[in-house]
This record gives sequence, C-alpha cells and structure tokens, in this order.
Amino acid sequence: MSEAFHIISDGSCDLPPELAREKKITVVPFYVSFDDEHYMKENVEINIRDFYQQMVDNKGVFPKSSMPSIQDFEEAFLPFAQAGIPVICICITTKFSGSMQSALNARSLVLEKYPQAEITVIDATINTVLQGQYVLEAASLRDSGVNYPDTVKRLEEIKSTGRIFFTVGDMEYLKHGGRIGKVAALAGSVLNIRPVITLKQGEIFPSGIGRGRKNTTKKALELLLEYLKESGLGIDCFSIAVGYGYDREEGFAFRDHALDVLQENGYDIKEIPVYQIGATIGVHTGPYPLGFGIIEKGIHTH
Repeated sequence: MSEAFHIISDGSCDLPPELAREKKITVVPFYVSFDDEHYMKENVEINIRDFYQQMVDNKGVFPKSSMPSIQDFEEAFLPFAQAGIPVICICITTKFSGSMQSALNARSLVLEKYPQAEITVIDATINTVLQGQYVLEAASLRDSGVNYPDTVKRLEEIKSTGRIFFTVGDMEYLKHGGRIGKVAALAGSVLNIRPVITLKQGEIFPSGIGRGRKNTTKKALELLLEYLKESGLGIDCFSIAVGYGYDREEGFAFRDHALDVLQENGYDIKEIPVYQIGATIGVHTGPYPLGFGIIEKGIHTH
C-alpha cells in the first residue's frame, strides 16, 4: 500500500531505529565527534550506548554534534518527490541547531527538479525524546487516515504543548556547551546541587534546584503533575515518555516510580514508554540526563 504521505525527522528525535522502521518514519541522522575531526553518523556509525560509554570512560572529553547536511536531507526527500508522495519533515528546535535550515535548503533543491513535490518542513520547537513523541503523533495522525494538510495543521496546534522536565548528573557538560547561562547561575558550583530544567517552545528554563539525584528527579515528577493539573485535559489526551541517558536501569526504575505516583494521584495510566536520549542532546547534558517528555496527542481517544 502506498502511503498518503511520508514522515521524516532529523536524528534529534531519538526514536529507536526499529520503532522508526515499524512506523514508516525516515530518520536523517545527526553526526557526533569526540575529536572535532572525525564525525560519525549516529545510529549508523556509532550507537548511542557506545557514545555514552566513551563519555563515561573518558571524563573531561566533551563530544560535539553536527547537524545533517543539505545533501543528507535531499537524499531523504528525493525518492518521495519522485514517487509523488508528500513529505512532512520534523526538525529539532531552531534555537538549538541549524538542522531545519538544511532541510529547507534541501527542499528548494528538490523542488527545482520536481516542482510538483510537496514537502512541509516543521520546526518542532522541541528536541530529543519529546521530538520523538511528536513524530509518533504525526505517524498516528497519518495512520488514522487524517489527510496531509490536516495533519500539518494539527501538528502545528499541538507543538506548543510539548514540555521536557529533566535533570542531569552534573553541571559540567551544560557549562561547557554554553547552553545554560540562566541555569548555571542558579546552581553555581555548590557541592551536589543539580538543576531541574524545563524545555518549552524551544528554550530551556531553570525550574529549581535540588541536592542529589533523588531530590531533582522528585522535582521533575512534581513539574509533570503540576502541568497535568494546569492543562485541564485528562491524562489520556497526552503522550508521556521517560528519557534516560547512559543508565538504562535508572530510567526504568524512574518510570515505574512515576507510574506509582501518577496512579496515587488519581491518574489512570498503565504504561509509560522509556527511550534513550541520543547524542544530539547527550553532548550537552552529559551521560546522565533523566526526565519526562509530555505533549498533547494528535488524536484524543476517549
């Protein structure tokens, strides 16, 4: 069966490759480098586990990521332009990367050759596991038979509801990446003080500090509960996921605890998927990011 339209995302979406294949989503990878010279395609030339392992093993090494090239996007778009299948391409927030510009430039090149091609490039205004949830919402709209223009419209409506509530293992990577003037000022270099951070509308904001992992993860969970309460929508109107970095066990334990707390607070939720945060964001957070992504679903199932 030929698809009504095809979904493409850059590698910041951190979807497990097998899930992306199953949902017919093309992922255009980011690149990651440990020496500023050799850049490897994420999930193609280096897997996420090895990326984190290198960080854990080599303290003080700060890897860098690099966005997909215009050519990378052009190669992803071409087969669909040739086949007359419209494309929705979802890119990481433009505040963090020029990936969307690469995609727009590639779109122009493809339209020169195939003027009839339909390619919509969307600034997700979010990133990592939350971007993955957003991309999955695009797939669920498509698979529910929602047409191309209505899917684009709905995706534009829900993206501002996306939030990430997370914490990190230490401040070094955030400081090094220059990502966190506002956050660093809060935490200073006080022993074992960690920030809790909210990402929304493409930017990160300090949402408090805590001493030690237990306190900061508790705060992240409180932020999630607060957001659910303020939204006025039922929990079944949202897609919620847990994202973790190097420590898979911690990610799943955190998820199980979150389910217990949500149920204690009267939320009828049985399952929260757990995804590994990839290199695009891992280079800024270090190996131990942990938190939630939440976004309104494209289709409310009541």
